[in-house]
Order: sequence, then C-alpha cells, then structure tokens
Amino acid sequence: MRFLLMRSMLIHPCGGSIINVRSTTTSAQYVASRSRDPVFEKLMDKYKNLLKVIAIQDLILANPTADPPSLSIDFLSRLSQKLHLNRGAASFLRKYPHIFHVLYDPVKAEPFCRLTDVALEISRQEALAITATLSLVVDRLVRLLSMSISKSIPLRAVFKVWRELGLPDDFEDSVILKNPHLFKLSDGHEPNTHILELVQEEEKKLEFEAAVEKWRVVECSKEDCCVDRTELQFSFKHSYPPGMRLSKTFKAKVKEWQRLPYVGPYEDMVGKKKNRSGVMGIEKRAVAIAHEFLSLTVEKMVEVEKISHFRKCFGIDLNIRDLFLDHPGMFYMSTKGKRHTVFLREAYERGRLIDPNPVYDARRKLLDLVLLGRHAALSESGNTSMSEQE
Repeated sequence: MRFLLMRSMLIHPCGGSIINVRSTTTSAQYVASRSRDPVFEKLMDKYKNLLKVIAIQDLILANPTADPPSLSIDFLSRLSQKLHLNRGAASFLRKYPHIFHVLYDPVKAEPFCRLTDVALEISRQEALAITATLSLVVDRLVRLLSMSISKSIPLRAVFKVWRELGLPDDFEDSVILKNPHLFKLSDGHEPNTHILELVQEEEKKLEFEAAVEKWRVVECSKEDCCVDRTELQFSFKHSYPPGMRLSKTFKAKVKEWQRLPYVGPYEDMVGKKKNRSGVMGIEKRAVAIAHEFLSLTVEKMVEVEKISHFRKCFGIDLNIRDLFLDHPGMFYMSTKGKRHTVFLREAYERGRLIDPNPVYDARRKLLDLVLLGRHAALSESGNTSMSEQE
C-alpha cells in the first residue's frame, strides 16, 4: 500500500511536469526527481568518508590482542571492497594521517595500522559522553520499544542502529541486562535470534510525549503565532529545499494534511479503529513514527535501509523510502556514499544540529580530522574547526 498524496502534487524539478501517477514512475526515477538541498548534500559529502573512517576505527578497537589496538593492513585490504575503499586500504589510510598511523612490525614482517593519540582521545571522549548520558540511552531504547505494536523488537534490528541511538558497544550487558525491570530478552522464532521485549507493569504504564509535541507547545506560546491552535494540534514543522517549486494546489494539500487527525507513535493501536481518518490517517501515523525515530537518534539521521528493519514492528505497511520522499518538508534523503541517508530537516541549520549533544560533539571532532586530510593539524589557539568553516 502506497500513499500518493504528496508525490502526485510535486512538480518535477527538471522538466516542470507534474507527477500524477506513481505507477508510471520507477523508484529510481522518483529518487532522482527529488529536489536537492545543497546544504545536506555538502554535509553528506563529508560524512561518506567519515563513515568509512568509523568502520576502520571500530575494527581496530575491536582487536583485543594488541596494546595499543592495531590491525593488519593485509586483513584490512581483504575488506576493501566491502568498506568501499576504491583505491585500497593503504591508500585510504594515508589520506588521514591525523587519524591513522601506519607502522611496520619487524617481528610479524608486515605493516599494521593503529589510531593516532588524537583519534584515540576522541574515541574515549565519545565513550565517556555515552556513559555520562546512560539514563538518556535507556530512555531512547524504552521509547523505541514503546512505538512497537507488540512492545518488542528483534535484537538484530537494534544492532543495526546502536550507534545512531548512542548505545554503548556493550549495550546488551550495560543497558539491557542491567535493567531487568525494563528489558527482557527472549528467543525468536528463528534459530540464533533474540527478541528484545519491554517489561510492562500494569500499575506503571509508561506514557511518553513525542518530540513534535514540544514544537507545538513552543509554537502556541509565541506571541506572533498566527496559526489556529486547532490546526496546530496535528501539524508538523515544514521547511523545503531552496528552489523547490510549490504550487498552490500542493500548498493546499499540505495544509489539509496538517489538519488531519492521527494516532500518535506512542498511542496503543489495540482497540482503536485502524481506519481512523482512512488511508491518509494510517500514512500520517507512519510519518509520525518516522519523525519520532529520527528525533531519538543522536545525529537526527539514519540510513533508510536500517530504519526499514523496524517497519513490521511499528506496523508500517508503506515503503519507508517513498514515505520520506513524499514529505520533503520534513525529511531530506541523500544518495551520496552508495547509501540512502535520511535527515530530519527541522533539527539542522546550516549543516549542523541546532541542539547538539556531547556524543554528537565528539563525532564532529572526528569529522574535523577527516576534513583535515593531509593538511597540518589545527592550531591549539582556538581556531574555528574546519567543519564550521565549510
């Protein structure tokens, strides 16, 4: 089931024609026809190499046999294709001398790589930030489970987004097992699979407020608020890519959609009419869940493929990627780096989070090192970081 409201009214940025029927457009064409946002595209251009750096960093830190942790370049070379290191592992490592140190082990007669002291310190700062905000981490996981219809999620799905949620790498022990009053692991229907369940006590029903509710409260309290409160009750914040052409019909349809009632992401669907507000209401609930999911992430962004693993748990019968494309005022999807990454538009301004957090700040420091490349290190006199300058 696919909802055609938004895409049917979008004006094709290339030719100016209106896309009226989704069936005449392939998924690839629909992705290609989206309006580009240069700020998010530039940000993702930086992130695509950062993600490769993080993948190698994790491999190095996961090696318990060396002190300090190191990794054979020969082993890394065998993973070049999987890590998308087009020119090979050694060439990629040499591009980032502020992050990786390449050395030759005369005993084993082969080259190795390890993290520089600066990169190790940034990794330590991120780990400390996660530990310091462990209560928030627990809250994110409880909220994620609360959005599930069955209040349970396959553990492998959580593993897909553990970094996005700011979970510690040992979250099975440090978060799940240490909070038996909140979480329970059970065997799945398939071999070697586990299900993470939310422990619910009847006398302690958990009630959560979605992130969008905070925005609505702020908007209502503004002195210059010109939006009717009844209209704002079911609205979401919208901002569109620069240069995107919005027809009067499109604006009218969006306004109609904004007023549409829906079942919130934390509201129990059991006992409620599934057809509340019809197909549009079901679609809007899916949008609300996606919005809340992104709000729970540390960087307000996630790969579309990763969030797709939660569709069944959240009761979303729609194509997640198309859902993001249908709502360009709320989400922005980039295809850079051979992956589809979606951003929560309202959380960003000029390529940075409006409301940063300690974990995000640590990761931005690593991004600064990536942007330095082979250039000289930043001076210690408090110069502005490269990620802020660009």
